[in-house]
Formats: sequence, C-alpha cells, structure tokens
Amino acid sequence: MSVDNEMMQGLWQQFFGPNLGYIQEQHEIYSNNPEAVSPQFRELFAQYGAPPRIEAGTSRTLAEQPQQVRGNEKPDSLILKKAIAAGQLAWNIRSFGHLAANIDPLELSFKARADMIEPSTYGLSEADLKQLPPECVWEDSPYAFNNAWEAAQKLREVYTGAIAFEFGHVHSEEERNWLNNQAENVIPTRKLLASERESLLRRLLEAEQFEDFLQKTFVGQKRFSAEGIESLIPLADEIVHELTNDGARSIAIGMAHRGRLNVLAHVLGKPYGNIFSEFHHSPNKNLIPSEGSIGINYGWTGDVKYHLGANRSIQSGQTAETRITLANNPSHLEYVNPVVNGFARAAQEDRSKPGYPVQNLDAAASIVIHGDAAFIGEGIVAETLNFGNLKGYTSGGTIHIIANNRIGFTTESHDSRSTHYASDLAKGFEIPIIHVNADEPEAVIAAARLASEYRTQFKKDFLIDLIGYRRYGHNETDDPETTQPLIYKKVKAHSPVARLYADKLVLEGALTSEGADQIKRDVLNKLKTAYDEVKGKEKKDPVHQAGPTAFNISAPKPVTAVPIEKLRTINANLLKWPDSFKVYGKLQKILERRADALNDGEKVDWGQAETLAFASILADGTPIRLSGQDVERATFAHRNLVLHDPETGATFCPLHALPEANASFAIHNSPLSEAGVLGLEYGYNVYAPETMVIWEAQYGDFANVAQVLIDQFISAGKSKWSQRSGLVMLMPHGFEGQGPEHSSARMERFLQLSGEENWTVAYLSSAAQYFHLLRRQASILNTDEARPLIMMAPKSMIRNPYVASPASQLSEGTFQTVIEQPGLGGNPQRVERLVLCTGKVAIDLADELDKSSDVNRDWLHIARIEQLYPFPQQEVQAIVDRFPNLTEVLWVQEEPKNMGAWSYMEPRIRELVDNAKVEVGYNGRPKRSSPASGYQQIHAFEQQFIINQTLVQKKKSSVKSGR
Repeated sequence: MSVDNEMMQGLWQQFFGPNLGYIQEQHEIYSNNPEAVSPQFRELFAQYGAPPRIEAGTSRTLAEQPQQVRGNEKPDSLILKKAIAAGQLAWNIRSFGHLAANIDPLELSFKARADMIEPSTYGLSEADLKQLPPECVWEDSPYAFNNAWEAAQKLREVYTGAIAFEFGHVHSEEERNWLNNQAENVIPTRKLLASERESLLRRLLEAEQFEDFLQKTFVGQKRFSAEGIESLIPLADEIVHELTNDGARSIAIGMAHRGRLNVLAHVLGKPYGNIFSEFHHSPNKNLIPSEGSIGINYGWTGDVKYHLGANRSIQSGQTAETRITLANNPSHLEYVNPVVNGFARAAQEDRSKPGYPVQNLDAAASIVIHGDAAFIGEGIVAETLNFGNLKGYTSGGTIHIIANNRIGFTTESHDSRSTHYASDLAKGFEIPIIHVNADEPEAVIAAARLASEYRTQFKKDFLIDLIGYRRYGHNETDDPETTQPLIYKKVKAHSPVARLYADKLVLEGALTSEGADQIKRDVLNKLKTAYDEVKGKEKKDPVHQAGPTAFNISAPKPVTAVPIEKLRTINANLLKWPDSFKVYGKLQKILERRADALNDGEKVDWGQAETLAFASILADGTPIRLSGQDVERATFAHRNLVLHDPETGATFCPLHALPEANASFAIHNSPLSEAGVLGLEYGYNVYAPETMVIWEAQYGDFANVAQVLIDQFISAGKSKWSQRSGLVMLMPHGFEGQGPEHSSARMERFLQLSGEENWTVAYLSSAAQYFHLLRRQASILNTDEARPLIMMAPKSMIRNPYVASPASQLSEGTFQTVIEQPGLGGNPQRVERLVLCTGKVAIDLADELDKSSDVNRDWLHIARIEQLYPFPQQEVQAIVDRFPNLTEVLWVQEEPKNMGAWSYMEPRIRELVDNAKVEVGYNGRPKRSSPASGYQQIHAFEQQFIINQTLVQKKKSSVKSGR
C-alpha cells in the first residue's frame, strides 16, 4: 500500500514535544542500523519515511495543535498507532500462540487464556487491520495477502495449529529469526511425499500392533507400552535419519521404560523374536510381576527387559556407517541423561594427540526421551541441561523428547508440577521448545526435522514436547480407572493414531481402505511369524548365564614401575613453561621444590606422585580425562595442573606440552554438580573404555548426591548389562576435625555394594602406592579385567611427611595390597596383638610410634590394608600365620563403629584366625548417627584416645597356681 506524502505529513503532525522527539530519536537509530530498533519501528519507517525535523527551541503551542474531538479521532490520525498495535499483535501471536494451539488430543489440559493473540486486546478491529499493509504483521511472507487482517489470520493459523512454538525465550536474534522462519515459511509449505505418508502409516501400525500383540500374547506382563504416544516411534526414527544424513557417525539415545520395547524394536532394530524370547522365558510368566527375565539377556544377574539397551549400525551412504546406541537404564528414569551425554562427548573427541582432545560436534549426537512428570520433577534433568554450553561437558546439542502422556503413575499434572507445561524448565536454558499433538503424525515429522536442523545448524539443545495420553495403566497390570475415571472414559472412546491417520489418508484419496488394511495385515503377520519361531523352541534348555570372571590372582602383576631416568626427564619437562608465561610467584616456588624430589635422600609428595603417574600414563599412549569441582587446582591445592599468568590471565597446562605425551589430557573444572557430572564421566568411560576417566569429589561426602549413579550404574553395570567401566572415583576422606559433612566419603556404602569383584576399593597410605595404583588402573582399561576404582583420597595426608615416598619406590616398586609397619614384628614369637587398619589412622599410628620410639612394643605388629576390596585374603592370612602366639587381632578405624570398614572386615578377619584362641576386636569411635564431631577439641581427644588404646598392651589377667 502506497502512502500519500500529504497524508503522512498530517500523520506526523499528531506528534509534538517529547513524543515527537522520541520518534525522531528512533528514526536516527534506524538510519544508522535498522536492526537496532524494534520490528514495529522498522516496519513503520520503511512504510512512512522520516518524521519531520523541528529545530531546537521551538515547540507547538496548544493553539497550534490540530483540534480533535475526544473519543472521535479521525481515522487518518490513528494510522501510526494502529500500525504499532498491529506489530505488537504479530509479535505476541508468535510468542503466545502456543496457548491456543491444537496440541491436546483428548483435551485433558486446562485451557489457558490467550488474550495476547486477540486483536481486540490492542484496540484493533478487522476493519482497522484491513486498512494496513500486510507487512505490518508479516514481513517476507510466502503468501500473497491483501492486507494486515489476512496476514494476521494466517499467522494465527501457523502458531495455533498442531504444532505450538515457544521461541520467545531464546535470546539470540539470529536463532529466533531462523526458528520463526522455519515455523512460518518452511513447515507450512513442506509436505510429505505420497511414499513418505504411506511409510509413516506403516511405522504407526508397527508401533500399535507390536504393543497390541504383546498385550494379547503375554497377558499380565509388564511392558510400559507406548500406546497413546505411538508417534514417538516415527519421531525418534526420523531424528535418527536426519542426524545420520547430517553426518553423525554415532547417535546415543537415552530413555526411561515407557515405550522402550517399541523403540528397541523399531528404532534400534532389535528382532521381535528376541523380545518375545525375553517374555517367553520369564519365570512364572503368567504371574505378576514379571521381574527376573533373562531370555537373551547376557550378564551375571541380568535385568528386566524394559531396562535393557542395544546397539545398531546402519549404513549412511556408500562407505559411512552410523552406530546407534540405546543406553541401558534402570528404573531411576532420568539418571541416564548425563550418561548419554558422556557417550556422545566420547564419540566426538579425538584423544590420539597431546593437549586437550579435538572435539568434532558433528561426529555424534544424543537423543533423550523423557517422561513428562520426571522431566520437571527430577533434578538430574536440570543438572544435565546445564551442560549445554559448558566447554568441558557440551556435546553440541541434545534433542530432547518429552513422551508426554499427562500422568505419572497415578498422579496427574496438577499434582506433579507447578508449571504450565512439563517442558518449562528448559526455558531457563534458552532451549527452543515445540509442543506437538501426538495424534497428528505429519506434524510430528515436521517437528523432528526442525529439531534436527536446529541442532545441526546451531549445535544446541532442542526440545519436542510430544503430547498424547496413556491408553492403559502405568504397567498394563494396573487399573487406571480407579484413580482417573473421567480421563479413561475419554481414552476408551478415542481411536488410536494409526486408525486416525489411515482414515485421513483414505479420505484424502492418498490410500485406499484396502491398501491400509493390507499394511496392517503385513505388520501382524510379521509379528506372528516371529512368535511362532520362538514358541517352537520353548522345549529347548533354558538360557544359562555365565558367572563373573574373578581376578586372576596367579596372573603376573602389571609393571607399574617407571625407570628413574625417565621419571627425572618427565619431571624436568613438567617444570618448564613458555618464556612469555609468568607463574604466580608463591606457586612457582612450590613447584620448583619438585625439581630435586627424585634425587637420593629426597621424597615425592602425593601431588607430585599423581602428576608423574599422569605423565607416564600419557607417555604409554593412554588418554586421560579428569573432571570435578575445582580439579584444575584441586580442593586442597595439591594438583595445580592448570597454571594462571597473574598478569595476562593466560593459562598453561604442563601435561599439554610434555614431549613424552602420546595421548590427550583433558582437565575440566565441573559445574556444582555431582550426579550429573559423575553420570557423564561414567558414560564417557563406557563409550571410550581405553580412556582413563577420573571424577574427583570436592569432598568425599559430596558423593552422597550421586548415590543413584553409584548404586544403579557404577557398582552393578557389568552385572546387569555386561557394561564394562574403568572409571576412577577420587573422594577425599579422613577425620580431621572438619565436622560431620567434610569427613566421610561413606566408605561403608561402597564396601556394602562390593560383590562379584565389581570394583576396587582402596584407602592408601603413601604417595608411591597412589602412583602404582593409578598406573595399574590404566593398564587394565579396555580389558576383561577393567573395573571401576573407588579411592578414599587424602586431605591432610597430602602434605604429611609420612606419606611422601622416595623415588626408588616409584621406579622399582609395585602396588601392594597390604603394607606392614616398618620396625614392628621383628620377633614373631613375641607378637600378641596384630593391628589391622587402613588409610589415615595408619599414619596417625606411625606418627605416635615415632614419638614414643623408646618404648618396647615387640608384642605388637601393624598392617595396613591398602586395598579393601577385593579383600587381599592370602596376603593377610600370611601375616596372621607368621605369629604363632597371636591372641588378638584388632581392627582400628577413625570412623564410627557402624561406618567405615569394620562391618565389612570383621567376618573376613574371623575367617583368618582360630576364633577359640584369637580374639577379634574393634577400636574406634562408638556407633553414631552422624559421621563426625563438629568440635575440633572433641575430635582431637577422641582420635588420641583411639591411638593410645591401640598402642597400649592389654594387662594379662593373673592366674593362681593353687599353691
């Protein structure tokens, strides 16, 4: 629409004083940079030109102002106002159209008010909008509109359809414009081909008939069906297809159990027969529940079928192949999220060269399928979303899908969240969100393509809220009508999506009714054929699972010693930094003290032993990834592997410049997260088993927050899923008067979870031991011997002179599961008490022995159990057998009696001694509910009492001779 110049001059005359000044200022900004003003002003100035200039010092008087009748303004005087209002209407249709969208298949949700998308809210009528050009509402529209009214109606149709778009919280204008363009110009004009529509119907029928077949064939067995959200299958399948086409060679998928069997069958390609076998071989298959299924599952104890993962490789082009992995996931729903991020991160990184690994974000991607109640309810989701833009943890964008069936077991949304949508948490991370009606499969495919393109384009997270319903109860054995009778009245009357879509295709002439029926018959026949094959084998012997492979005690120990000259060369190179780089003065002096630590008569402290271990492991070609809160410096400032120039702020890591290094070294300060970070590190190590992955807790008790990962993944992953890990967990532990929350790493929990030689639990007393244990752990990575290493790391012991070791122990020694106290036990015939202990209390005892070296203690011997699990039975037995007159074995610990290692050690000690002759005793703090005292004086008194009691000989009771 062209605008007459005279009319425009009359329009600008409606503004005077400050208002006109503001309009002039905005036009000045617009003249320099149109993008710097709001879209409404850009549209107005483009259409109406510049406002008139009025010289400073002049103003229009009231008499000079055009006379207007209040409430009866001339239409010409309202054009600018109406145009601005039209721009506001368009903005809010884009921002709030989702509130009126058709995304609720059963209309279960509370209807939100959507006044923000109504013209009347802005004082606009249909007639007003018809006076304005369409560009006031929709610039660059692909449609030919006559006026702003037509544009507004079409824009409303776009934003209130079967896809609801939430992009207003995305701060980047580039991303938001791209997203809005996709919603407005791409999705409405992109239609599925006839072959794609038929394929989509087949996918929906496969998902539907698979669930229906299981329901009828395996009555009463849990399967956590996808019915009500069957569109999840083509959605996930399409995302995999798009990411593969965009170059991803690895795709990691994480999900809870809802719809998992369907995803395994139709996205991962797990054969129907294998799934049926798992049902068919379940013990007491007609009973409830059906836990304990083994079928084709492998492992030692196995897991139920709806927790299992799978791998699949698909061809993408002539030579490329994409590996798809569905991560194993126990019942704690969202805790697999960071594990999957770890998979993707590991797949993206090249660790073959020194320095930080080289990351290629296009090489791998991750998809996480959430439950609606769990997404907003479980904090691990927020921890994982926070990884999105963190350099040490990002994997270049995860595509999130909320499989939204509007209910959590029996709890409805109004009781499970305080937000309007289940997805609202993601807004805080600026993640674009689209809500899509699960009964509109073509819209679902459009959502999949948009999410994939965004991830490829911007390398950021994207969220699809797939809104459907749940056709049966929580686990198909549950009657949902007892708690949701009105909802299930609607569910029973509602046709499945496959039937709705088939009817639509028939109605549009895209498919005949006979053709749709034939597809359904083909799908059902495939299911029946697979089941018949399984049923024909039911008389064969049941599947037997292999037991765990124990540590081979007779196998030669790995060589962990490093020649002294090599150590000295490495040590010298670690103390070099660029000439232009200045090290913080105080720290430089500390580091330079290490230069002579390998000389005769000197000792290597804990921090230096660790750095030398890392350097030698890198020299052997094993990459290392170290992360956790403050690991660059370390909580107790012993590490300092990332140096900071105090003048420029530049950083330098000596291990990155080490000439001997033959692999990458990644070190990352983590966000304030335990569960999320530990999960990611576990996933990274599982996916890259040749990499030494280390997680360090700031304090050992912080591992409490990651207990689910420890219980359900790290301790039992191999037993349940044959999933191997060599993850290292360093958890500062030690009772030093720091109070209840900074003393205990809860050693007792790890010992209680120990079984089937699932990991190594250690509490060391020397720097050399740490050096050798790290190198031993590196040597077993990516082998059948690989197990996690759980280590109670030191605090005050880091700088204790008793912990430091001479260089010869690094260059000639090996890891010892048990260490005997020097200077004791020299006369085995006289030893009556054998003290067994571990970690810090052993150092406290050594210190006290030195202070009282003039006291004769030939009745005493002390042995430190450095490796608690697997328990070094042979080594300890050999020590016990050496003392024929032993009367007492005393376990000494600093932890309360109901904590620490006592409950674990007592039965093992009793197996080693003649209980009729040898007393097995305990010396330590009494049972307590809190790990440690909050008062330094009380702690010191208790600790000294324990030490004194250990080193004081029992008084022998006098026996009368009878004379």
